[in-house]
Amino acid sequence: MNRDLSLPAFIQALPKTETHLHIEGALPLELLQRVRPEFVRPPASWARDFKFRDFAHFERELLDLAFSWYTSAEHYHEAAKLIFARHVAQNVRYVETSFASGAVEFVGVNGREVLSAIREAVPPGLEVRVFFGIHHNGAGPKMRPVLEEALGWKDLAGIDLHGPEDLPLEPWTADYWAAARGAGKYTKAHAGEFLGPAFVRRVLDELQPQRIEHGVRAVEDPALVAELKRRGVALDICPLSNHKLMPGVTLARHPIRELFDAGVTVTVSTDDPISFGNTLNEEYAALAEQRGFTRAELAQLARNGWLVADVPARHRQQMLAEIDRLEKA
Repeated sequence: MNRDLSLPAFIQALPKTETHLHIEGALPLELLQRVRPEFVRPPASWARDFKFRDFAHFERELLDLAFSWYTSAEHYHEAAKLIFARHVAQNVRYVETSFASGAVEFVGVNGREVLSAIREAVPPGLEVRVFFGIHHNGAGPKMRPVLEEALGWKDLAGIDLHGPEDLPLEPWTADYWAAARGAGKYTKAHAGEFLGPAFVRRVLDELQPQRIEHGVRAVEDPALVAELKRRGVALDICPLSNHKLMPGVTLARHPIRELFDAGVTVTVSTDDPISFGNTLNEEYAALAEQRGFTRAELAQLARNGWLVADVPARHRQQMLAEIDRLEKA
């Protein structure tokens, strides 16, 4: 194991992935400041000891910040260029990001144009996959034609279920997730952040997503943990987000340790940095400092990201080999 590097240098040197990132929630602070000059200082939620009261508190503040900026495809492009440049600066090589269907429904942007704007912002050396984030109740009369059209968008990597977990899973959802897979799209779903393991299991059974976003409350049901392992369903976990948002969860007691030790494939991401003030390198460092992840375990987290990444097998093996060399140096 490489001990010549400091922990921050080791984390920086890892070729990393980010597989759970909302582009609206990743709004760069300097762009927010251009349209909201009162944010001369970062939002109060950037403080390490900040805790949102509940999901509604978080969602209300996030939407207020994000849609101060994201009003056009051009603004998505400008933000994506800055977001991706910061990934490159942290030695992130692969990103999965989603844009919200609510931007189409309520702001009036064109989804296909937003997709193109994000794709055109991708710099050399970074692989990016773009997902359409669809809320539980996001298939009303206005959005149904958009959702049907989206399955034909060539550059759309897949779909993701967003929004408050306590909203019901409507009958259209399972059929749409199946249609997306039939169209060659990758399917994900948010579950197990606020509702417990029963909701994670329901999402697994009804929507059959290929990956779960968050999923941390699955730890409460050993049978579900075993099921995740058996099915090979990875959890895209965001520890600093959970620390500030989930009731009863702190970094020192974050369930990622128990899930990792149980053999579930877990990855590490930032979720909504404009709300949490976090970077991916800080996520890795927090796991080392607060949950005792060793350098070998941090390297395994980076490997897990490449194991689930939508890249050619040769590229995946190159990244895994790079992590191996870093460990052995």
